Amino acid sequence: MMEAEVVGRKKWLTRERFLDLVGAVNLIPGPNSTQLGILIGYIRAGVLGIIVSGVLFILPAVIITGVFAWAYVRFGTLPDVSPFLSGIKPAVISIILLAVIKMGRTAAKNMQLTIIGVAVAAASLLGANAIVALLLGGVAGIIISSGRGNGNITTLMLSVLIVLSGWLMKIADGCASTASAAAARGAAAANVSLWKLGWFFLKIGSILYGSGYVLAAFIENGLVRDSGWLTQRQLLDAIAIGQFTPGPVLSTATFVGYVISGVPGAVISTIAIFLPSFVFVLILNPLLPRLMASKTMSAFLGAVNVSAVGLMAAVVIELAVSTLTDWRTIIIAAAAAVAGARFNINAAWLIVGGAASGWLLRQLAV
Repeated sequence: MMEAEVVGRKKWLTRERFLDLVGAVNLIPGPNSTQLGILIGYIRAGVLGIIVSGVLFILPAVIITGVFAWAYVRFGTLPDVSPFLSGIKPAVISIILLAVIKMGRTAAKNMQLTIIGVAVAAASLLGANAIVALLLGGVAGIIISSGRGNGNITTLMLSVLIVLSGWLMKIADGCASTASAAAARGAAAANVSLWKLGWFFLKIGSILYGSGYVLAAFIENGLVRDSGWLTQRQLLDAIAIGQFTPGPVLSTATFVGYVISGVPGAVISTIAIFLPSFVFVLILNPLLPRLMASKTMSAFLGAVNVSAVGLMAAVVIELAVSTLTDWRTIIIAAAAAVAGARFNINAAWLIVGGAASGWLLRQLAV
């Protein structure tokens, strides 16, 4: 859509220049579509263009997501809504699965990258911090690309280290998880610090590579598993709302922030997750040509992208285990997967179909 408008209709950029910008935004963390809009704004009108293009690209999705969040908190737990939500959750799992498959075909360019992706997925399932696992995967890619020693043996050794990191983190977490710690997490969930919430999303916005779906992996790891501020059901519902709304998927942070801490939480979470994109474009724009030509950066990004797919795969597995618990949810998930893969149906329609199927199957059971 941007290409058709900016290149075709307005002729602000040539197609070659536009494609250069698309490649450039893939080198820095954050939502690519948002950063592309910000970068075009910078080229057209400098710093003021960054503010205008970035804010107006994000704002509609944030407002719509905020309205959905208010409705969810107000009505989401009512009995007449729960059948719809029960159908949405398995549909969301299938949507993420399809994204994993599609992105995996692109990111896993060779056996070495495939092994790194599998190792990061295993580490995440064992309890590794998502940010740590992502960065370890990127570092492994740089080391392998250096060409020192046997590439396959080096890949296997580094992959074992990545998996071991997850195992060690799980042991450390288990040692720290006493009854008093659990009680403290419960108390924290009831009174979440806005600074901690903002810091969490600021970190994600600063290191997030790949699709907005990767956000689900970070939220599941940090807000569901570690802090207990969010439940897995709320995570799935947040992803569903992100699919319903136009604009960047990272507006899901608005929904999550509202569910956790109301309007202040929504505002802080939104600003925190998108702020790094503005800063990166402003600071790194002069450096982008050199970064694009760097073999080291290319190797890092290739490994980070496949690592992000591994994190997503781990989330699919964890959510499937907890969600696909009866024949209804399994049928809905399978139908959504087939419809998305075979007929390329838009994710929003898959969620609508899942909601309708959840309600219908619940009525038939009654």
